[in-house]
Amino acid sequence: MIPVASGVKVWLATGYTDMRKGFPGLALMVQETLKRDPHSGHLFCFRGRQGGLIKVIWHDGQGACLFTKKLERGRFLWPSAADGTVVITAAQLGYLLEGIDWRMPQKTWRPSSAG
Repeated sequence: MIPVASGVKVWLATGYTDMRKGFPGLALMVQETLKRDPHSGHLFCFRGRQGGLIKVIWHDGQGACLFTKKLERGRFLWPSAADGTVVITAAQLGYLLEGIDWRMPQKTWRPSSAG
């Protein structure tokens, strides 16, 4: 898992992205589309057209990191392009990377009594 410090934001680039891009191309998208600094230490997430591939870029202060995850089955849940820029928490990023609906995660079970 990506170590997300407190105060770090996770930005989702809404819509879909050309997944052939590496860090330089995605960083340029962060600057021009999201109007953010790709070297700020925040995480920026991009999803491909098919929905099964996600890329996350992060600059840790020493260098650029590019993380990629491809789902074997299913798709990453993603906001539409009409939603504009979306900021999520580190916990929601964890759900997103697991393929869980990060907008409203459900508890699977809760004990009714202690015994």
